[in-house]
Amino acid sequence: MSAAAAPMRLDERIARHRAELSPQERRAADTLLENLDDLATYRAAELADLAGVSKATMSRLFRSLGFAGFDEVRDHLRTLRSSGLPQRVEGTPDMEALAASEAAHVAAAISQPGIADAVEWIAAADQVLILGWRGSYSVALNLRHQLMQARGHVTVGPVPGQAVGEDISSLGPGSVLVVYGFRRRPRLFGSLLAAAAATGAKVVLIADPTAITHVAHVSLWLECQVETTLAFDSYAAAATLTSVIADGVLSRLGSAAHDRVSRIASAYEEIGEVE
Repeated sequence: MSAAAAPMRLDERIARHRAELSPQERRAADTLLENLDDLATYRAAELADLAGVSKATMSRLFRSLGFAGFDEVRDHLRTLRSSGLPQRVEGTPDMEALAASEAAHVAAAISQPGIADAVEWIAAADQVLILGWRGSYSVALNLRHQLMQARGHVTVGPVPGQAVGEDISSLGPGSVLVVYGFRRRPRLFGSLLAAAAATGAKVVLIADPTAITHVAHVSLWLECQVETTLAFDSYAAAATLTSVIADGVLSRLGSAAHDRVSRIASAYEEIGEVE
């Protein structure tokens, strides 16, 4: 059975087959688990040395777990990384190359022509709802913070203890929903977008390429790459795109937005909230 045919993670395979392994293979399996975060950066011979077993034992372990060899294990780990699982698969990252890659991702994100539509819709909306989950939530919260400087009636969710349906039910033809949908999205994601679109609201999806299956339900898709050579996804492009959208809304609303900025600054001073 190949790794491609079995989506079960490596650690799950080890747990399932552990009772069938020889003592030497169990020692080798324990070494794989101890080094799981950067396993793909090793060679098979290095892992055998770490475990204190022969290369033949390590090869038998791979076959027992359903892999043809360590190259297939690496492919399996890359597949998991592409789904958003945090782990390093390319060795120690080259920081100069990483910076160049991030810059390219940012440039691609902020050069999309659809940004103008997003800005126009958000500036003119009766209300703006912003949704994000897990890592996406921090970016959603940042957009809410920035838009609130320029206009009112901006909310973010999901709020703890509140169902998302409560937010969606308030949407209508004059509303805009901005959804951050980076990989490892909640299972309700597709049905949520469909329900939001049915309200007549404009739906803006900001997401990485894995969200392409959901594009049919949205008014606009703004793509942001999050994958890097690091173990965790990067939201640098998404954060920059967020600032570009908020800046556009501030500019679009003109004097009304700048008056609001002044009132907020005065409120900060009056209550001593900000240094």
